[in-house]
Amino acid sequence: MTAGAGVVSLPSPAALLAQVVRGDLVESEHLGHLVVLGPDGELRLAVGDPDATIWPRSSLKPVQAVAMLRAGLSLDDAGLSLACASHSGTPAHLDVVRRVLAAAGLTERDLQNTPDLPLDAGAAHAWRVAGRGPEPVTQNCSGKHAAMLATCVAAGWDPTTYRDPDHPLQRLVRQTVADLTGEPVHHVTVDGCGAPLLSTTVRGLARAFGRVARTDGAAAGPDAGHLRAVARAMSAHPELVGGPERDVTRFMQAAPGLVAKDGAEGVYAAGLPDGTALAFKVADGGARPRPAVMAAALGVALDVSARASGRVADRDVLAAVREVGRTPVLGHGEPVGEVRAVLATAEP
Repeated sequence: MTAGAGVVSLPSPAALLAQVVRGDLVESEHLGHLVVLGPDGELRLAVGDPDATIWPRSSLKPVQAVAMLRAGLSLDDAGLSLACASHSGTPAHLDVVRRVLAAAGLTERDLQNTPDLPLDAGAAHAWRVAGRGPEPVTQNCSGKHAAMLATCVAAGWDPTTYRDPDHPLQRLVRQTVADLTGEPVHHVTVDGCGAPLLSTTVRGLARAFGRVARTDGAAAGPDAGHLRAVARAMSAHPELVGGPERDVTRFMQAAPGLVAKDGAEGVYAAGLPDGTALAFKVADGGARPRPAVMAAALGVALDVSARASGRVADRDVLAAVREVGRTPVLGHGEPVGEVRAVLATAEP
């Protein structure tokens, strides 16, 4: 089925993920696709179509970082976390981006990502007050682009064409995405930052995060060290992966060892140290329900992980996760409802 010439509309029926409750009425609903996988990749929760094909957007950055490590990139934990980040553009973020570039003999002028202002309102205001406008370094993907450039220098590849889908770096990224998701890449386009964007499925994205996050010794093969490096970097520096008050940062701070990454158009993915993982896509692309849905799905994942090891999920961690996901609906500035995840009836 097509939606315009050459555009494929994939027939994947979405299911209810969240309701927006105002007063005593459901005001709006968000549909989508969601999966929770157990430590061995078994399906433990499914909403909608687990095999719906999606653009994973920035949720794919940790997988892209693994590809860069495969090519010989060497960064400290702060630099590697920025490679996985959609950062807020604070001075702390920009300092790391510039340090990664300088170590490779490069400058901000070598960045080819789309110019933008910092995502953080305070940082954007200060940037404007300083007389600066949208620039590549302050765009949220500059950490990934700096790491891609540094990878080209390390591997001896042309850094001026690093965004080309046929560049050796991008071919390696595509192979790494296929390897970690366990699925071939069927669709390629351009992401908002200008880098190639590769398709996968919701299940494939969760599978990749389970492999990246796993630190219990089960990860093996030539990528084991790369996977551990990405997980360690993101867990050590959640403040660099997102930024002040960003829910992706707060979720990783709430759940020790969690590797999580948000993405545009309603995408989110996360993995726990034993390989339990989740991913979802909000069908309408809205960001509003993401924290509530993430909190609910992560609660399920934490319970799955605990049961797999014969434990009970940590109540303090669950409470902290729920608090991050709390999304009030306001009336005259006061809470009059909430965005509420709806996942309970979807267990297979």
